[in-house]
Amino acid sequence: MSSSRTPPLRRRQPAPLAPDGRPPRGAVLVVRPRLVRRAAWVCAVAVVAVSTVVASVLRTTDTGVVFRFADQVAMVLLGVLLAGGVLLLARPRVRADADGVEVRNTGWPRYLPWELVRAVSFPDGASWARLDLPDHEYVPVLAVQAVDGMRAVEAIRGLRALHAAHASVPDVTDRAGTPPPAQPPPASDDDGARSGRT
Repeated sequence: MSSSRTPPLRRRQPAPLAPDGRPPRGAVLVVRPRLVRRAAWVCAVAVVAVSTVVASVLRTTDTGVVFRFADQVAMVLLGVLLAGGVLLLARPRVRADADGVEVRNTGWPRYLPWELVRAVSFPDGASWARLDLPDHEYVPVLAVQAVDGMRAVEAIRGLRALHAAHASVPDVTDRAGTPPPAQPPPASDDDGARSGRT
């Protein structure tokens, strides 16, 4: 009798945060902006739609200038390029686990181990959060924005909890990532007797 059981579904493994490709340790906190992301998509669609409409009426409108089909295509492509620029505002994302945090604003993501982060802050009057680094430097976190209200508050609490949990773990390894050498046990009287000590 053949078994008709279906294999269990495999959950997709989260992408690694660290540059060395190791898998995330523990739960991964993922935060993206909500209001700005939606507004960026709406604006991008509107830009493409407007450029398409303008391109479609170029050759039918008497403006004294002769437009060709290539001009219409160029107008649509220009709208697509502008929409792509607007969609950069939808790129911000932050991911964090027990070892570090990956911040992606409008460019390439940047990974920071929690050892380099002094605090997760949201200064008064600021539009987004930031990671405070040594020497008065900081990294803006565009994924956590003030316009998102309580969603931003929850994100800050989650990031601070991961940072505090890592800070509370004692560091038993050196900077190279190797544990300190084991100390030899103290010599006992029996050991001294075996070595001929009186």
